[in-house]
Amino acid sequence: MIDNIELILPFLVFESSDDFYYLQILQRKKENAELGSNSRVIKNYYITSKEYLLERYDEIKKLWEFFNARASIRLNKRSFEKVGFKMLENTANSMRNREYKFLNKSYDRACGQGHDDKYKKWILDIDDNDWLESQTEELIEFLNNLQPLGNKYLSEVPSKSGLHIITSPFNIEEFNRKYTGIEIHKDNPTNLYMMKNE
Repeated sequence: MIDNIELILPFLVFESSDDFYYLQILQRKKENAELGSNSRVIKNYYITSKEYLLERYDEIKKLWEFFNARASIRLNKRSFEKVGFKMLENTANSMRNREYKFLNKSYDRACGQGHDDKYKKWILDIDDNDWLESQTEELIEFLNNLQPLGNKYLSEVPSKSGLHIITSPFNIEEFNRKYTGIEIHKDNPTNLYMMKNE
């Protein structure tokens, strides 16, 4: 099992009642071949405090187990106000395009379309464990020497088949000249609870 709750909690910072973090229980086609699409949302959570997450954590794990799913959270916080306005925009666009069956998804779509975090967190997604063992220290040193100068390495979160290295923003063009095969995600979820690949 991969249980990253202790690694995730320090990233959750709440400065006002407008702040929340977006957590999803997702079934993926990789683990559920019968799915008609690449993924299916089982449940969404809008995390308004660390206590709120901890109170629901047993429920999250049970849903994960029952549905053979993943529990993933976005580390860049959201704003209820901004998500609300984005939802109205999404709703209007769906109605204009006569896509009425998608109206019920307008809010959650808005949650995934942007964040309101002044301290942005990016994810380096690395699936090659042999590479990780030999290259992680060099990668972190290289990151910290990119513009803007300073410590950009924030943490490591185990993934299903490797590692998510959590960073603050850096010069992508310079990074890609040295590391061509590493995916950079500016606002993707990371794993909270899931089964690790054997």
